[in-house]
Amino acid sequence: MDNRPDKVAFFGLGIMGGPMAANLARAGFDVSVWTRTRENAERFSAEHDVPAGATPAATAAGADALISILPDAPQVEAVLFGDDGAAAALAPGALVVDMSTIAPSASLRIAERLSGDGFDFLEAPVSGSRPKAEDGTLTIMAGGPDEAFTRAQPLFDVLGERIVHVGPQGHGQLAKLLTNVMGAVNAAALAESVVAVRAAGIDPDAFLQVAEGSAGNSAMVTLKGPPMFEERFEPALFKLEHMLKDIRHCIAEAKALGVELRLGTLAETLYARAAEEGHGEEDFAAVLTAVE
Repeated sequence: MDNRPDKVAFFGLGIMGGPMAANLARAGFDVSVWTRTRENAERFSAEHDVPAGATPAATAAGADALISILPDAPQVEAVLFGDDGAAAALAPGALVVDMSTIAPSASLRIAERLSGDGFDFLEAPVSGSRPKAEDGTLTIMAGGPDEAFTRAQPLFDVLGERIVHVGPQGHGQLAKLLTNVMGAVNAAALAESVVAVRAAGIDPDAFLQVAEGSAGNSAMVTLKGPPMFEERFEPALFKLEHMLKDIRHCIAEAKALGVELRLGTLAETLYARAAEEGHGEEDFAAVLTAVE
């Protein structure tokens, strides 16, 4: 088999997955797509002139590479190994790249099963906003064998700008979870400041200008400051329920390593409260509601 993947089965057409699949199709890869909502797959198919499979198996038939970017491990495993699963239909020795954010322990479990079936497997969660997915400038943090990373490089060159082979299986996912918890903590700290700024009557634009040039600056100030002040929580980047899922995965994985994430645990209580109050489907900037 040629090392460079050609026929790519792509699973998941959400906020990030849709632009990523479109970039691969524009780059000349032979892309077929599947997503849980059939209408979304058919719409993508019509817009980008690529086939949409009726089942994971039909989508993956004969593909020498599979990419998934789905909510969590149960969805990834269902696509690969469930009824009409994709793994049984892939070309022998195909490359499987999971770009979802899932627990490292789940990624290791999937890797073991795929390796037993003769497939190369690489975890490669991504970081970045939808515009970065559209521009092909995502950060990609890969975990897995060197050979699989080399095979995936032509795909990653289309999808990302900062492409890092973090280490063996599990290390890419743990790196992603840790950076997500850092972002979640930063966003919660920003939310506290937003509440205080309002109480003091400080001009929000002036505060954000100051914050962006201060020691407290982070990507969250730029991305989440205006939405928090305006209480706009449409899911432009990342749903709160997905952030909460990642925080919980990270806390559990760190605990298994003998590490206590105290700030992560505090953040978990805030995001859980916001989810319980009905904000799970909104952008994670809605953590503001729990701080308020």
